[in-house]
Amino acid sequence: MTPSLSFVLPFSPDTADAVSRFAQTLPPGAEAVLAGEGSINTAGAPQVQVLNVPGGKGAAIRAALAQVKGAVTVLQDPEAAYPQDVYEALVRPIQADTADAVFGLRTAQGLAPELLADRALGQFTRFVTDVPLTDPLTSLRAFRTEALRSVALTSDDDAVDAELVVKLAAQLFRLTEVTLPPSDVPRRTPAAHLSRLRTLVRYATVRDDADNQHEGYTTLERMDGAVHYNQWLGRRFREHLGRRVLEIGAGIGTITRELESGLELLIALEVDRFYVDRLKNLFRGKPHIRPYLSDVALADWESLQKERLDTIVLSNVLEHIPDDASAVRRFRQILAPGGRVVILVPALQQLFGAIDEAVGHHRRYTPATLRAVLEENGFQVETLEWMNLAGLPGWFINSRLLRRRSVPKLQLKIYDTLAPLIAKAESHVKLPVGMSLFAVARSTGGNA
Repeated sequence: MTPSLSFVLPFSPDTADAVSRFAQTLPPGAEAVLAGEGSINTAGAPQVQVLNVPGGKGAAIRAALAQVKGAVTVLQDPEAAYPQDVYEALVRPIQADTADAVFGLRTAQGLAPELLADRALGQFTRFVTDVPLTDPLTSLRAFRTEALRSVALTSDDDAVDAELVVKLAAQLFRLTEVTLPPSDVPRRTPAAHLSRLRTLVRYATVRDDADNQHEGYTTLERMDGAVHYNQWLGRRFREHLGRRVLEIGAGIGTITRELESGLELLIALEVDRFYVDRLKNLFRGKPHIRPYLSDVALADWESLQKERLDTIVLSNVLEHIPDDASAVRRFRQILAPGGRVVILVPALQQLFGAIDEAVGHHRRYTPATLRAVLEENGFQVETLEWMNLAGLPGWFINSRLLRRRSVPKLQLKIYDTLAPLIAKAESHVKLPVGMSLFAVARSTGGNA
């Protein structure tokens, strides 16, 4: 019988005895794959497989993952051991399909030095990944096995703990946390802490092609962390949405998240499978959100027309399309008369610089050029406004003067802190200029 739950425990000669004891207390219906170096006693434990794997914790985990059979995999450090009800609580969010990975939040009596050291590294991990976890480097984690296997782990040593969190976050898997009962926190060597720290620094400062072969992804990921700015955009878009929405160029789902609440249907179209896979991870369990892999020019417009879409949203996307006029004509084809396009585009060709090149912009717009591409191709503009005057100097300095290819993370965090004030100020004045243009336009006729 195929087990529903698999345990993976990497071990060393120093922890082999602890792993042997765990093997004798395996929960019913579960299997364990023990990988590492040392002598293991598995007598009387038929659901236990032992792999002799030199090289360290990361190497052991990679070898074990190739052997697991359960739909859910628990990854546990050898010194950690918990009652069965703890494991049941750990895997429950995965079984309910509300999470792809669950991290055990460790607690200890008093201020355990080992826990404090891990929490300090955990704080840096959150800075690097923006994951909503208190204890991301915990000794007990559970994963949907399919998700865990999709992550290309390369670390051989304890750095695998940090690498795993970074790569799960990069692929937009759903991560959550459950509190564990108080227990002793296993002691990690200074070398283990240093290895994880080096890995986090590398991921914070160097683009890793194992996760990301798209230069523009760096900018998208950083913009995803601008929570207040994205909420501002979401409010602007939601004022003009119907119930059945097509988002063109959904990217990594930053605006999709802001739009989806209360909608009957949200089709998230994206040209690149790299992003579609992440959208599927992010919105797994939400059937009203449908990631759709297609180029705008090659989309199945007849099928989309049958979806009775009433709104098309483009958030910083129209500038990526080589023939924007042809695309706008396509939009009119699938909208009934009175259907809307709601568009945000970068403004002012004078700002076009290295960041625009990095993310694949063909142009920036003026009010006249945006109005023309809409009204010459079947739409009547109802709203056309400048947005984000405050962001204009920073973009000019970074993209034009300094030729940076992404917005520095610290600058973006500072701007995001100010975004609620900027949004409030702009809601009370008519801007003379801005970094972006926001437009709402209605379809003026039937299919063409």
